[in-house]
Amino acid sequence: QLQLVESGGGLVQAGGSLRLSCAASGRTFSGYAMGWFRQAPGKEREFVAAIRWSGDTYYSDSVKGRFTISRDNAENTVYLQMSSLKPEDTAVYYCAADAGGWNLAVEKEYDYWGQGTQVTVSS
Repeated sequence: QLQLVESGGGLVQAGGSLRLSCAASGRTFSGYAMGWFRQAPGKEREFVAAIRWSGDTYYSDSVKGRFTISRDNAENTVYLQMSSLKPEDTAVYYCAADAGGWNLAVEKEYDYWGQGTQVTVSS
């Protein structure tokens, strides 16, 4: 089992920045692709960003150019730097781990999930 714990959420004004962290424990972090998803009230969970073990990154069109995903394999941690935040970025943000690493934008591909962290962007 791989346990994932997100942190760094909070309340920020539009145009501001936040950095989310996701710490992994329980088994080796090695080889897992990591993703960030989010779920706004009344909406389905959606893909935000992903990063392969190799460092290759992928973003949804809605966050491209504003968010940056990165990972520190030595620290078993993945980050999501969010800048130029908008009210529509308000959601619970989830970290997930995918052993297969195929279609990283697909929620069901992921094997482990964190509990989520709330991000609220005020206008």
